[in-house]
Amino acid sequence: MKYDIIVVGSGPGGYVAAIRAAQLGRRVALVERAEPGGVCLNWGCIPTKALLKSAQVYNYCTAAAHYGVSLVGEVKPDLAAIVARSRGVAETMSKGIGFLLKKNGIDLISGFGRLTAPGRLDVEGTQYEADHIILATGARPREMPFMPVDGKHVINSRQALALAELPQSMIVVGSGAIGSEFAWFYATLGVRVTLVEYLPRLMPLEDEEVSKTMERAFRRLRAAVLTSTTVKEVKTNAEGLCEVLIEGKKGPETLTADVVLSAVGIQSNIEGIGLEELGVAVERDKIAVDPYYRTNVPGLYAIGDIVPGPALAHVASAEGICCVEAICGLDPAPVDYATVPSCIFTQPEVASVGMTEQQAREQGIAYKTGRFPFTASGKATAAGDRDGFVKLLFDEEERLLGAHLVGASVTEMLAEPTLAKKLGASAEEIARTIHAHPTMNEGVMEAAEAALGKAIHL
Repeated sequence: MKYDIIVVGSGPGGYVAAIRAAQLGRRVALVERAEPGGVCLNWGCIPTKALLKSAQVYNYCTAAAHYGVSLVGEVKPDLAAIVARSRGVAETMSKGIGFLLKKNGIDLISGFGRLTAPGRLDVEGTQYEADHIILATGARPREMPFMPVDGKHVINSRQALALAELPQSMIVVGSGAIGSEFAWFYATLGVRVTLVEYLPRLMPLEDEEVSKTMERAFRRLRAAVLTSTTVKEVKTNAEGLCEVLIEGKKGPETLTADVVLSAVGIQSNIEGIGLEELGVAVERDKIAVDPYYRTNVPGLYAIGDIVPGPALAHVASAEGICCVEAICGLDPAPVDYATVPSCIFTQPEVASVGMTEQQAREQGIAYKTGRFPFTASGKATAAGDRDGFVKLLFDEEERLLGAHLVGASVTEMLAEPTLAKKLGASAEEIARTIHAHPTMNEGVMEAAEAALGKAIHL
């Protein structure tokens, strides 16, 4: 069967690329070996946020007295019900993708796709042809040899989404978005959590001040945070406990826990799909592409987690649209990787875009900052969520270089700084844009005013 475009993988990169191609009048097929929506909708972003919402509700219940609300009886989490709700949310979203594919006339082909020649794909023994094939096969949790995942004692993020019962203790290895979110979820539900990070600070890709704020937040949850710490070995003892040999600031040490969660990154799904046979260029487990996601093989493209760049769902979607529009001759602007927003859905939340102060210093870029703490926010005070701040970085021309937010709902606030950076907005323009009162988002305006030396509330 012949198509104009075949997309392999139905995650946020793949299904978005397929729908955009269909919108542009192309005959499209989408190949998926599992559920529509890929890891993000089924075993990643969406079900994780459902778990975190349940933990947030539980948190509010335990703090009800602070808001003048009396609850009768014991409030306790029901992990089975929490997981069931999360799986239901994922299923709903996956069905929604199926509906969108049908609505746009896209053929969904179930099975594992493998390249057999330029423009040819084998799916479970059936041959398909296309003028253009887009690979969007995503990634899976990375497994380290010193920490083999057995699904019971040592688990990965997918298994962490659906534990049968709450463990008494858990060691989370890795403090990026995945590790930090699961650490917060389980610590909030009462699990004794230890968060281990190899690099010198928690959430190492974030602004240093954000990292320090989040380290304090985890310790308020009674979670232990160990930075500059290397995990040497993980094994299970006779009692069924995990023994984790670490080396940190105190030297070699052995930690024990019921469960170890490996959250040490992801690995691209590029094995067995025919890259070697076609001579597709690969560098460090990433497919080499140009700014429009063309590989070195004519008619073959790659997007998302399998190409260099941030492994984020929204980045994959942007790449998919850019790739398809280039195929269809629309001459799209390349994806702007300097303006990619990033979110971590702990409590408080973390949101950022653009340069950190450390990056600006390393690159010798002169900058100034404007900072607004949520302790000075009327909305944050009324909501009982005063932890955190907004910090904006501006260059010598007072154009936005980066934004770093930590606090309640800051992931929803990030769109404004992202757009401001994309459009080259100045501190004056941000400061003079009227923001509704009372809102958390006033913090962006206030931080810009602070950078200009015009702060009203500080």
